[in-house]
Amino acid sequence: MQDKFYLTTAIDYVNGAPHIGHAYEKILSDVIIRHKRQITDNAYMLTGTDEHGIKIQKTAASKGITPKELCDENFSKFEQAWKELEISYDQIIRTTDEKHKKVVKQIFKKLLENGDIYKHSYTGLYCNGCEAFLSAKDLTEDGLCPDHQKKPEEITEENYFFRLSKYKDKIADYIKSHPNFIRPASRVNEILNQLENIEDISVSRTKSSVQWGIEVPDDDTQSIYVWIDALSNYITAIGYDVENPSDQFKKLWPANVHVIGKDIIKFHSIYWSAILMSLGLPLAESIYAHGWITLDQSKMSKSLGNVIAPHDVLKAFNLEKPDAFRYYMASAAQTGKDGNYSDDDFKEKVNADLANNIGNLLNRTLNMLVKYFDGEIKSEFVTNKDSKIAILAANSKEQIINCFNNFEIAEAANIIVAFADNVNKYVTENAPWTLAKEGKMVECGQVLYNVLEAMRHIAIMLYPYCPNIAADILTQLDEEQNYKYDKLVWNGIKTGKITEKDKIKPVFLRLDSEFATDKKKG
Repeated sequence: MQDKFYLTTAIDYVNGAPHIGHAYEKILSDVIIRHKRQITDNAYMLTGTDEHGIKIQKTAASKGITPKELCDENFSKFEQAWKELEISYDQIIRTTDEKHKKVVKQIFKKLLENGDIYKHSYTGLYCNGCEAFLSAKDLTEDGLCPDHQKKPEEITEENYFFRLSKYKDKIADYIKSHPNFIRPASRVNEILNQLENIEDISVSRTKSSVQWGIEVPDDDTQSIYVWIDALSNYITAIGYDVENPSDQFKKLWPANVHVIGKDIIKFHSIYWSAILMSLGLPLAESIYAHGWITLDQSKMSKSLGNVIAPHDVLKAFNLEKPDAFRYYMASAAQTGKDGNYSDDDFKEKVNADLANNIGNLLNRTLNMLVKYFDGEIKSEFVTNKDSKIAILAANSKEQIINCFNNFEIAEAANIIVAFADNVNKYVTENAPWTLAKEGKMVECGQVLYNVLEAMRHIAIMLYPYCPNIAADILTQLDEEQNYKYDKLVWNGIKTGKITEKDKIKPVFLRLDSEFATDKKKG
């Protein structure tokens, strides 16, 4: 059992409102941290927003407001979105927080004192969309940024540079000697290849280019650039201080996992690793790079007008609770691969898995318990006579733990559904209604007991994905709301009267509403 688990998400750029791509990462992260809380009492999740840079500066100017006003406006949208999706983070950091800015300056100064930052005049190709300098080999054959399909601007500036190349071999050795550092493992060679040609990176911009940023210590002509500003949030949020780090920092660092999109794995596995090495701090245990979520098989883009907000999905399907959307998104893609959102697939999957499979199984079993036994579980029903379901439950638990240890979130969801499938088959094979008709009431009660005990296990396993459905299942079983994995032992459900006819309600209603075809998504 781990004594602690510290998870961070990427921090979202607040140049616009959140969409389901943002939601995908936060839901994945929340499912992971909820699972870890089932195993350890010291699990901590950090998320946040990236609030500096030229894009925010320009967008604010176009709206006639200050950059901070734009950040405040959009931060509230992210905060509200995570509230609606019940993202259970422990802390949300903003890079405009005074505490963060203070420590970022400390970090910059420390890197400078270590000889890892130097001033240098530089001419390079700058992509405003990426807010980064690109090399010629990063561009398409037409000389365009591959992500933004625009030609970078040639800029000459005198900036501060970080000696990234100094740490090239050390990072490569670390990656090779720590097989769990980069997840999924299929991305390791990609990073090692990028390391071969790594160069020092600019860690500041002139104030004449970027005014909206943290000022470089003792140099009011320069703003600290994103690599030190944004990446450092993982340590500034939990109390890192160059001279006197907090007890919380000592307890939580290093992070157990940085959950990020595949497009920024280079910055985390190379840039961030080098910064940490320079500071003399241990690296994160794992960097998990998830894929992207497409919309109807197309990559989401504001310019294409196909960006959809998570709120729109909840509203369109009249979902008072986010469980269905959380479940769908978390199970949308295998580890590290891209997934796709479509209205039809969303409706079909959640109806099949949550309503028909899990919900219907609970509903009909409880109704049989009322019909045959007045809602009472008798002591003679509790037996290990049928060990098949108990073994399946124990195996499912171990498989789920293993999946989560490897950040296989969709795969873990599939195990839960497969277990529910097997329990449904068990009901069909043992036909408690036939046993009752034949007067075999003890045998009938034993079957129902096994199914309801399996449902208790399913509720605990399903909790990270669907906390409200899990709570409703346990409530209908008259069980306490305890989701710790040490509760996943067979014969844990209590005996006695647990339900009545009017207490039995569907834990998830089938989705029947759909998006109107002419409704704009976004």
